[in-house]
Amino acid sequence: MLPEQLDADGFASVAGILTYEECTAITDQIAARDCASAGTRCLLEQMWCRDLAQRLQQHPAIATVIPADFAAVQCTYFEKSVERNWLVPIHQDLSIPVAARVEHDAVRGWSEKEGRLFVQPPVALLEQLIAIRIHLDPCLQEDGPLQFLAGTHRYGRIGADEARQRREAGALVSCTMGRGDALLMRPLVLHASSKADGSSKRRVLHFVFGPQKLPYGLAWPRPHDAPS
Repeated sequence: MLPEQLDADGFASVAGILTYEECTAITDQIAARDCASAGTRCLLEQMWCRDLAQRLQQHPAIATVIPADFAAVQCTYFEKSVERNWLVPIHQDLSIPVAARVEHDAVRGWSEKEGRLFVQPPVALLEQLIAIRIHLDPCLQEDGPLQFLAGTHRYGRIGADEARQRREAGALVSCTMGRGDALLMRPLVLHASSKADGSSKRRVLHFVFGPQKLPYGLAWPRPHDAPS
């Protein structure tokens, strides 16, 4: 069952969330945006993207792991290919987008990306978040799929040295995906990806869902607000 696998491993896949034609329509929307780099973090400002997020949350399989009162708080587009290529070392996803800076000892690591503020909240919040990666292309071993250290989301925030030690001691699980498949993950699960060696693109929409209300005076950015 999906909830049990996500709880045990920190990741799980669901096949056939979108059809071939639906993936094509999405890539056409992204092409119209003319992303100049290998990605963008600001797609939720687009109505089609917010509609897709709502549809994902209501999907019968995905609805079993995302609380009904959660909201889509971020959507990032990645495009990996031989031309747009990178390697990602083992890590956790620790930052969230927020509307404004607050002063509180429980939050740290402020940064700015694409005109938006990001911060590292407490582990208790990160443990609640769920990411859904929608694959708009097949992602085979040569396309640099995500690789996970299963179960590591249960150990809270893991320092860089410990993450490398766990990487050396454990076996990474590669998640190859078909077009239209979804990969669900807990942001705290240790994950990495290698460079792409094949000739295809690996285009992905990475949604993050979380509770609508944040602690310590933090607030999610409003999804319809484009960065200035």
